[in-house]
Amino acid sequence: MRSTTGWQADSTTGTLRRAALERRELRPDDIAVRVDYCGVCHTDLHALQALESDTNGVLVPGHEFTGVVTEVGSAVSDLAPGDPVAVGNIVDSCGTCRMCQAGQENFCREFPTLTYGGTDRHDGSTTLGGYSREYVVSNRFAYPLPAGLDAAATAPLLCAGVTVWEPLQALGVGPGSTVAVAGLGGLGHLAVKMATALGATTSVISRSLDKAHEARGLGAEGFIVSTDPGQMEAVRDHFDVVIDTVSAPHDLAPYLRVTAMDGTLSHLGHLGPVTVETMDLLIGRKKLSSAGSGGRPSTAAMLHFCAEHGITADIELLPSSQVNKALERLARNDVRYRFVLDMSDLD
Repeated sequence: MRSTTGWQADSTTGTLRRAALERRELRPDDIAVRVDYCGVCHTDLHALQALESDTNGVLVPGHEFTGVVTEVGSAVSDLAPGDPVAVGNIVDSCGTCRMCQAGQENFCREFPTLTYGGTDRHDGSTTLGGYSREYVVSNRFAYPLPAGLDAAATAPLLCAGVTVWEPLQALGVGPGSTVAVAGLGGLGHLAVKMATALGATTSVISRSLDKAHEARGLGAEGFIVSTDPGQMEAVRDHFDVVIDTVSAPHDLAPYLRVTAMDGTLSHLGHLGPVTVETMDLLIGRKKLSSAGSGGRPSTAAMLHFCAEHGITADIELLPSSQVNKALERLARNDVRYRFVLDMSDLD
């Protein structure tokens, strides 16, 4: 086994502590990655909260990271030591089901192996995440980091970025499209940047006027206050695509009403039960969809698109020793727009 250091959950305190970790020896198709920057996701926070009642669980969060290849397995020819790479929240899949064959490993029928908290398909071990100095991963799920992208600010693209990229692509967003992004957080700010770069006329829907200046700075042409009935009525049946990134439970009806005829509301932020009035779909033949993460082709395409258009996340970079502070602030939504940990202090 290979030894490294990372931040492991302590179920008795509900926090993370520095700990020695073990990684597997490289399989023929593996690479070892020195993790330089790892994004902090709401999923990490939820996983930590869930572990508090499970004293036998082992949790090392982190599923959006960038780093440098340090060693490759005997069958790896497309990557070499010294290459910069990015890794997202999926590190393996069955590779044979219809979804995997379509390049949608994120929808693997056997469920994809997650970067942390997953079960390794070969030895049954629990995967430990990117809050560590080294990660061992199949080369199929490591993506060359395009030149010109800042490594720290790119890390969140591997989760938040591809999560909004997939529906924008699947729904054909481009020149002539009208897009509204509901919520301006970690997902939303990247959705605005990407939709704008794709050529869409993009607006932001937010509860407060306070974010209007930020929205326009990200590329949005319009700003609608969701609590203002007049403003919402003015854009009724207007947007071809509404990207809903609001993370708390909420009523979908207002967002369906501003969706255009034959348009789509893509519900990304809150992954829980929803209630929809059929009439809100019927009037205008509107569609409700969702998405999550991305397959290998989509993730690679997203990285190249972001490099071409200079898109990265707006981040606050912290030393990894401040991971508990970052999670505490994230729980209060005190971040603009994504925390990233600098893992070099684990040396």
